[in-house]
Amino acid sequence: MSMSPRTPSAAKPRALLATLLVRVGEVVPAHSLIDELWGTEPPRTATTTLQVYVSQLRKVLAEDGTTPGPATPPPAAHPGGLLLTRAPGYLLQLPDKENEFDLPRFERLRTDGRTAYQQRDFSHASVLLHRALDLWAGPALSGIPHGVRLESAAIRLDELRMEVLEQRIVADLRLGRHQELAGELLALANEHPLRETLHGHLMVALYRTGRGSDALRVYGRLRHSLVEELGVEPGPGLARLHERVLRRDPSLDWRPPRPVPAPDGRPERGTPGDTARRPAPTPPVLPAEAPGFVGRHEELAYGERVLRGRTGQNPVRILAVSGRAGVGKSALALRLAHRMGELFPDGRLLVNLRGAQGRPLTPAQAAAAVLRRLSGDTPGDRTAASADATELAARVRQALHNRRVLLVLDDVSAEEQIRPLLPPTEGSAIVLTGRRTAAALDGAEHLVLGAVRPDEAVELLLTAAGERITDDPAAAAEIARLCGYLPLALRVAAAALTARPHTTAAALAERLRDERTRLGVLREGDLDLRTSLLTGYQEAGPAQQRAFRLLTLAPAQDFAGWTAAALLDTGPAAAEELAEELVRAQLLEARPGGRPPRYGFHSLLRVLAVELREAETARERDGGRTRRAVERLCHAYLALARYADGRLAPGRDWRGRPPGREARPGAPAVLADGASVVGEGPLRWFQDEATGLVEAVRQAHAAGLWRLVWELADSATGYFHACAAWDEWEETHRLALDAALRAGDTAAEAAVRYSLGGLAWQRREAHRALAHYTTAQHCFDRVRDRIGSARCRIGVADILLGQDRLGPAARRYGRALALCTAARDLWGGVAALNGLALVNLRLGRRETAMGQLAQCRRAAERLGDRRWAEYTRRTEARVAATSVRRPAAQAVEVRPGMWLIGSPPPSRLPAPAPALAG
Repeated sequence: MSMSPRTPSAAKPRALLATLLVRVGEVVPAHSLIDELWGTEPPRTATTTLQVYVSQLRKVLAEDGTTPGPATPPPAAHPGGLLLTRAPGYLLQLPDKENEFDLPRFERLRTDGRTAYQQRDFSHASVLLHRALDLWAGPALSGIPHGVRLESAAIRLDELRMEVLEQRIVADLRLGRHQELAGELLALANEHPLRETLHGHLMVALYRTGRGSDALRVYGRLRHSLVEELGVEPGPGLARLHERVLRRDPSLDWRPPRPVPAPDGRPERGTPGDTARRPAPTPPVLPAEAPGFVGRHEELAYGERVLRGRTGQNPVRILAVSGRAGVGKSALALRLAHRMGELFPDGRLLVNLRGAQGRPLTPAQAAAAVLRRLSGDTPGDRTAASADATELAARVRQALHNRRVLLVLDDVSAEEQIRPLLPPTEGSAIVLTGRRTAAALDGAEHLVLGAVRPDEAVELLLTAAGERITDDPAAAAEIARLCGYLPLALRVAAAALTARPHTTAAALAERLRDERTRLGVLREGDLDLRTSLLTGYQEAGPAQQRAFRLLTLAPAQDFAGWTAAALLDTGPAAAEELAEELVRAQLLEARPGGRPPRYGFHSLLRVLAVELREAETARERDGGRTRRAVERLCHAYLALARYADGRLAPGRDWRGRPPGREARPGAPAVLADGASVVGEGPLRWFQDEATGLVEAVRQAHAAGLWRLVWELADSATGYFHACAAWDEWEETHRLALDAALRAGDTAAEAAVRYSLGGLAWQRREAHRALAHYTTAQHCFDRVRDRIGSARCRIGVADILLGQDRLGPAARRYGRALALCTAARDLWGGVAALNGLALVNLRLGRRETAMGQLAQCRRAAERLGDRRWAEYTRRTEARVAATSVRRPAAQAVEVRPGMWLIGSPPPSRLPAPAPALAG
């Protein structure tokens, strides 16, 4: 295209006109125009100068209304439009007759040419694409000074030109115009020495004109250039073409294209170039992409690598995309299909495999739906219902013969639904989406989608909701979190903001915080998150639905198989199988790294499951099923916690209950088999289950299961002590004390107060500790528990020792030691004797203390308590390393991992403290 006499001659007005033309119909901000004309250092008079240039352009455009634009495809040959001032910049309006302007004409011819090609009307496609290319006279925006925006526009337009050129070449190859193309392609390959697609077309044209050796040389030159300049080999598609040329593959020979059927189904008459009577079958084209697609860069790159073929591998012909409802499977598959146009020039189409009521199509209905979209064949419902799926699939393959088509099969419910369509024909591929992973499909590659990353979730909200999200980034981040980073939920949240211009992002976040109403908030127009999430639940069987509801009672974010067994009242193997079925149905998640596996809910699915469970409980009136499930779970926690506590702190619990055993009739096997669950790692088990154990105490208290409340709290005391979990210790035992008082159980009250005394001592709250120990001792005396009473004396003695009241401490330790010896309480005896050793150590009686510590160590070893045994060894070594003349250290480890900072030893020494008899 040549420059018109009416085009501005000065460089900057020409650049201004070009910038407005490439964004015709849009308001271009004044600051963008200034950046384009002067870059990052505009003159102080830039705004005034811009207004002068705009005024000059208006005069030029007003002269006869025929001023053409610059010599590029986007500028018009005859702009004749109006340059309007529109805040915050300027708007160039074109007349209604777009065929007078190059860019709209180019775009329309390009679109029509692609449609004709997809309809296999290659002759008409070639004519249209030739006309589109004839509008070009050189590189885009040549002769125009380029700023950042014009440079980007030029790159985009030149790439569009190459796309049209390559499609026109392919259309001409289909028509057998190899001889004419050879020279053109040789020139193009020389102009673009690294563009593989052009070299591939050149190889085909040369081969079909009897110049196979020249085709091989083309490949050799390209390979040399790629290796030398980029360090890469040619792509797998070109490598396969090279192999086919080497072996003279018959499929490379040209065959006339099949006649295009007329609308009445009969072959079209007339010459191949006659376009007056072009048919109009339904083209196998994709719907437009949903706006606002964000992120998923790694997943899209993986999908492209699979369909194109990894280095040294053939392309995969089936890609299965799976994930829970609302995760964006369809949007990703559609975006991937749009990006694969050059790989599937014969068409890409999407077929939804669910009917109007959301029911999955049968295999025959699925094949019929694909056939209708693919070839214009229109078997009605009666035909689809009566025809055999295999027969319909054969017709699909016939329609795909010698064609490279991408089928996107959306919302596949099961493998058998699409199995008759597999495998796709050579050169074609299938991308299927579904909630379940189609693991039974041979040769398929799988892409499992999870929630988007937090930053991508916020970006999606920004894209969809605009300024109100931008103005409050903290609220945006919270909305994204409360939506579980699920794309559908994020889109509904954005729609809810758009529909309510009077509300704010912070107000929406506030509404979403309440789990009871969250799914109701996430509903706007025809977007309903609850309905989408319900689909998977409704398609599950009764056993899976029951498990989905009851497993929300699991007290932690993730849970093990034994938790499921207790809640579902079944054996571990059956419970794990139910959990895995829910995982396959995308109703539950298998958390990575768990051995044995652990499971959990996505936050929004958990909200749905709680809704369903509470609705069922309301129908029962008494909530019996939920209460029984909670009781089973608490019994399971109690049995396993006792077993783990017995291994972690042997002898701590003196009340004679066998660890890990429950006498409840009909209890699942897991309740009686702590060894298989806890194994040899009691501390690790407690660390994994501590959150759930604390929540189980809360659940038992809420359900009025008083005995389970205090027994669960007590079973975790050894862990709380070992890991300094003071807050958890405090909360569980406050609930336990309340439960004991409600039940009027003196023995339970005594045990809980004794434990609370230990907690207060750990926190150096001597007054509270003495109060708890004193009350607990009175309760133990009332129920005639001599061991409990002795241990309360040890607790009081520990406090006195910390206050340097050594005489009273020694007397209480001695009395407790006598009681523990009489009751054969080995753990209490170790604690009492250790206290006496510390008293003697602070009094400077090293030899006596050493003897008592040795006795403690031997008793701890007999008890099987490694923590106490190692503690006594450390203390013995520390005392032995202390000089005889040197006073005992003021910092003393008084329990395993617990240190006491005391005062210097007294100058007057009372009589030696007693030792452990026997």
